[in-house]
Amino acid sequence: MEGIMRLKHKVVWIVFVLVFIIVVTGVLYLNRLKKQSLPTLEGELVLTGLVNPVTVYRDEWGVPTLVAQSEEDIYRAVGYVMASDRLWQMDLLRRVTQGRLSEIFGKDLVETDLLMRTLRMTEKSLKILDSTKNPDILTALEAFSAGVNIYIETHRDKLPPEFVILGYEPEPWKPVHSANLIGYMAWDLTMPFSAEIILYKIRQKLGEDYFNELIPNIAGQHAVVHEEFSGADLPDIGAVFQKATQKLEQLGAVVFQGSNNWVAGPEKSESGAPLFANDMHLGLSSPGIWYPMHQVVPGSLHVSGVVLPGQPFVIAGHNERIAWGMTNVMVDDMDFYLEKVSNDNPGFYEYQGEWKAFEIQKETIPVKGEKPVEKTVLFTHHGPVISDFKGTGRDVITMRWLGYDMSRELEGVYALNRANNWHDFREAAKGFIAVSQNIAYADVDGNIGLQTCAGIPMRKKGDGLMVVPGWTGEYEWEGIVPFEERPYSLNPSNGTVSSANNKTTNETYPYHISYWYALHYRIDRIREMLTSKEKLTPRDFMRMHTDYKSAMVKDLLPGLLQVIHDHREELSPAEAAALNLLRTWSGSMEAHEAAPAIFDHFYVTLVRNLFLDEMGDSLFTEYTRSSYLSRYAVDKIWKNHGGIWVDDIETKEIEESLEDMIWMTFQDVVADLEKKLGKNPDSWIWGELHTLTLSHPLGSVKMLDRVFHLNRGPYPAPGSFHTVCPYAYSLANPYHVNHGASQRHIYNLADWDKSYVILPTGISGNPASPFYLDQTEMYLKGDYRQDFFSVNKVKESAKYVLTLQNSR
Repeated sequence: MEGIMRLKHKVVWIVFVLVFIIVVTGVLYLNRLKKQSLPTLEGELVLTGLVNPVTVYRDEWGVPTLVAQSEEDIYRAVGYVMASDRLWQMDLLRRVTQGRLSEIFGKDLVETDLLMRTLRMTEKSLKILDSTKNPDILTALEAFSAGVNIYIETHRDKLPPEFVILGYEPEPWKPVHSANLIGYMAWDLTMPFSAEIILYKIRQKLGEDYFNELIPNIAGQHAVVHEEFSGADLPDIGAVFQKATQKLEQLGAVVFQGSNNWVAGPEKSESGAPLFANDMHLGLSSPGIWYPMHQVVPGSLHVSGVVLPGQPFVIAGHNERIAWGMTNVMVDDMDFYLEKVSNDNPGFYEYQGEWKAFEIQKETIPVKGEKPVEKTVLFTHHGPVISDFKGTGRDVITMRWLGYDMSRELEGVYALNRANNWHDFREAAKGFIAVSQNIAYADVDGNIGLQTCAGIPMRKKGDGLMVVPGWTGEYEWEGIVPFEERPYSLNPSNGTVSSANNKTTNETYPYHISYWYALHYRIDRIREMLTSKEKLTPRDFMRMHTDYKSAMVKDLLPGLLQVIHDHREELSPAEAAALNLLRTWSGSMEAHEAAPAIFDHFYVTLVRNLFLDEMGDSLFTEYTRSSYLSRYAVDKIWKNHGGIWVDDIETKEIEESLEDMIWMTFQDVVADLEKKLGKNPDSWIWGELHTLTLSHPLGSVKMLDRVFHLNRGPYPAPGSFHTVCPYAYSLANPYHVNHGASQRHIYNLADWDKSYVILPTGISGNPASPFYLDQTEMYLKGDYRQDFFSVNKVKESAKYVLTLQNSR
């Protein structure tokens, strides 16, 4: 018996030792896996194909400045250096645009892949490259691709951990992959897809009266960008596309959602030279969407700013002469058509009295661990069928999107990097058609301006708001508005230009641009701050970037307080305390205060109380995912002091007024917050409810997150969707911040070296890198890093210096 016990102890000991060895080995392997792909920052490396050495200076945040003797050399080096920091993110974005996510993630991404293949980005990109008028662009993209591929080939055994985790290796990079990223920007900028499809469903379910109250009142709900300017029941419609888009959001692959830009001219700037600010509002995730860098070729190219991982040209930034930055125009460049399908032959649809054959696009989508999935997409001359095609006699809906048409954004961005003046800038801006932007401008000669760059459809009939008959030919497009007739401002009399996705022009502009602008609250606050001081400084612009005071509070709070006051005899102690917090509040959405939590929870609850009873759960969820829609409607109902949506259909014997709805909603809010955050209203801290988590695409796998520290947060978040500093959330998933300022740039044209920038994350996509999220704390505090531009200052501040050369 004693021998058996000794044997058991021995076995247990051996098992313990083996487990210990396995755990230690595993930890060592994982640590090696995390760190082996970190780039070389100092010394010398071979980059074959260079004509002359390229020097890479990195500052204390790892942000690179590349100095070369030729443009071909610099773009080769840009590809190599970018791949060393962001290779897996580059590959992820490439796969998004190609519709090849299922190969690495599995069957849940099949519909997303189908959507992206339906958009035909690669087909369009190849045409763009074939027709590019400037051969230097092709040379640049070839050199960039070569640099990326050299990095891949020389680091096959040191790839970023995501490749090892997912079990695949990156394929060679090609110029078309870089061009595709511009196409993806165009798609992600498109507002009407979700908005117009949801409105169609609401009209089908509830009728004209409910529908009409959701349509924006353009004149009453907007402030304009250019105050002075020149120049069939188908319940499944769009369901597949909408689900596919949600998957892209989960991967952090969403690009533009909003933005701010503003410029103070010489007469408004303390320095006497223009002062420039831009912050583009994107999904906030890790790694961030932008890759900041500085490219120098003496006598040829000197540009600094942000690029998209996977392409080499600066999207927003400055050179030695000009600065530029972007906001979304919100143009309606998408229409939907009801098509009549032949009863006798469902492969044909009617157009102007004739039967035309559907174009058939067959797709074979490889799926990780499973057989490939076969899919078919039908196209008319308008575009793809986006409703379920279920056979004989069933009408279908198709999508006409400007993004299918030829455009020249690649040439435009390349030219912006080299523009010297307003004329050069506008020539470059002509290339922006599918990627619709209000581009702010400033130059060292003291000029400031803002140009609307967008393909604005010229419709024979209608405004693109709703699904229209596709068989008559009445609702076709007759081209786009000529560039010369697109709005712009140059040196306006008030000495400033600004935009925040607000309405582009006043009512005298002869072309319909959109219904889907941002409400006026951000732009109102920006313009209030621009006029609050006679002379503005970079420090003022920093405060503006991180301004949490809400113009929406100014509009809505007095009405809310009045209703609560009218019910003052009925208030519970918690309701009375909440009222007092709102009364004494400055209107700033500070993370450490309670009043912001009460106000925004009131807004979210009001949306639910207004719309859920009529829409039902499913349609309400779709509706609130497109947050602009519900914001328009609440604003309109508030300004009109009521409407059909105010009445609660579940209380048939009572017809509620807006005041009734406000009082009921306030009571709901107090009860909810007591459950969520405790009985004492002073403890209802906004930053405990409203948080930011920087999530990695693989961070939802808890074990991977623990091992690799992929996600960071949650961080208490100030602001909201209605503040200039927009820590914004979807009304379908309240208080989980999903987008905000993806970068903040303040460019000082009096002295480029006294410019300031910050990212929400860091330069690296590798969680083991010290530069993965090293700027996050500064970003959250509203701090900046100084962005040196002169080569001498770059050299003085460099912490790491790497020389790339053809051979040692």
